[in-house]
Amino acid sequence: MDVLKLLVDYGVIGFLIFLSFVSVGTAIERYIFIKRADISKYKSRQDIELELTKNMHWIATIGSNAPYIGLLGTVLGIMLTFYTIGQEGFVDTKKVMVGLALALKATAVGLLVAIPSTALYNVLLRRVREKLSMWEKVNGR
Repeated sequence: MDVLKLLVDYGVIGFLIFLSFVSVGTAIERYIFIKRADISKYKSRQDIELELTKNMHWIATIGSNAPYIGLLGTVLGIMLTFYTIGQEGFVDTKKVMVGLALALKATAVGLLVAIPSTALYNVLLRRVREKLSMWEKVNGR
């Protein structure tokens, strides 16, 4: 069961931290690209929309799935706690609380990844809509 504890601590939480770097890195890259995008070089609305929204789906996917990954860590942590209780045959409050704290840590990290990712996606989506509106205003469409 030590493997399961390591899986929750380093596997699930480590994966969530990696996803947060992917989300924030992609958001920064997209923000800079959108800010510097020259709308006059695009011939159609579809062309500019494709360029502006490139890779933004990763941010949305991370934002919507991070809580579930955290929940997976929680379920694994609770399973570990119950297994420990079953193996030892008696309830040691300290071990139960440590196991539950480990489980809840995964959920907290999942939410800490999801909330900023969702906010960043919405901010970027607003910036894309602004650029598309400017393109339509300039091109009369």
